[in-house]
Amino acid sequence: MNIVLSGYGKMGQEIDSVLKGTTHNVVARSQDIQGIDKRLAEESVCIDFSEPAAFRKNYRFIAENFKAAVVGTTGWNDIKDEVTACFRECGTTMIYASNFSIGVSILFKLCEIASKLCNSMGEYDPYILEMHHKFKLDAPSGTAKTIKEIVSKEYGRDVAIESIRSGYIPGIHRLAFESVQDRVVLEHEAFSRGGFALGAVTAAGWATQLKGVFDFRDIIEDKFITILNNERD
Repeated sequence: MNIVLSGYGKMGQEIDSVLKGTTHNVVARSQDIQGIDKRLAEESVCIDFSEPAAFRKNYRFIAENFKAAVVGTTGWNDIKDEVTACFRECGTTMIYASNFSIGVSILFKLCEIASKLCNSMGEYDPYILEMHHKFKLDAPSGTAKTIKEIVSKEYGRDVAIESIRSGYIPGIHRLAFESVQDRVVLEHEAFSRGGFALGAVTAAGWATQLKGVFDFRDIIEDKFITILNNERD
C-alpha cells in the first residue's frame, strides 16, 4: 500500500518510523499536500497529522484526489459535517479520530460504562483533566473533547475540562467522578507517540477495505462488542 504523509512534524515522523517496519511504501512526505502529484495521490492513502488550519485548507483536495484518508489532525470539529459530507460526496473512504491509540479507545469505552454507573448509583460529579507538552496547539485536546461528549451525553449537562500545557508530557487524560464519600478515577497516560502512530497505520490498512466515513472509535467499538460477547458465552 502506498502512503503519503500530510504533515511531517513529530507525529508524522513517528508514523514514518512505524511504517518502516511494515510492507507499506511511503511515497511522499509533505507539509504542503496540495503540491502532491494527483496521479500519485489517486494510488495512495493519505495519513494527515498536520495542523488544524492546514487541514481546513486541504481536506477538499484530499477527498477529491486520494484513494482514502486517515485523519488524526484535531481542531476542526466545528466543520465536521462539512468535512465528512465532502468525503462522502467524493466517494473517498475516511477514518478520523481525536486519538488513534488503542489504549485511549479502551479508555473511551470505560468512560462510557463508568458514566452510566456513576450517574445512576450515586451523586457523583464528573470532571476531566488533560495534560500535554507545551508545544501542543489546541486546548482542550481532541481526546478530552471526546471524553466530554461521552460523559455529557449520559449526564445531560456540560462537563468541565481543565487543560495543562507544560514541559514535554506526551499526553495524560483523566476522568474523575467525585462524591462526598469517595472519588472514582479513570486515567490514560501515553509514554510516547508510538501508540498513536501504530493505531493510525492500522487504520490506514482498514481504510483500503472499507467504503465510507468512519470514526475510528466506532470501528474499535465493534471489536469490543465481539470480545465482550465472547467472554459471556
